[in-house]
Amino acid sequence: MQEGSLSLMQMAKISSALYDYQLNPKFFYVSILTSPTTGGVTASFGMLGDIIIAEPNAYIAFAGKRVIEQTLNKTVPEGSQVAEYLFQKGLFDLIVPRNLLKSVLSELFKLHAFFPLNQKSSKIK
Repeated sequence: MQEGSLSLMQMAKISSALYDYQLNPKFFYVSILTSPTTGGVTASFGMLGDIIIAEPNAYIAFAGKRVIEQTLNKTVPEGSQVAEYLFQKGLFDLIVPRNLLKSVLSELFKLHAFFPLNQKSSKIK
């Protein structure tokens, strides 16, 4: 893995903080996967979102094609680590081009009654 030990520890801390954050039903976590999203991020906070969005044609994987093929001694099908394929398998909720992301997020916030965010709704009780 390219992540160092300190980075891996931070991913665990982020995942733990997200658990605490998501205990409040007023809050939700949107995870946005850009290309590439691989390794520890895929194994931790990248996939913990209440709503998970990926960019079109994003490369999303835990391990790279070469690593998987060498480890399992099997051929990885072409395109199996691309957003569109993984979306069909149910890995995330939406595929949104970056130029539309702002408006999609705005609609999601409205849907979840977070827009506009005011002082009263942002306090944890």
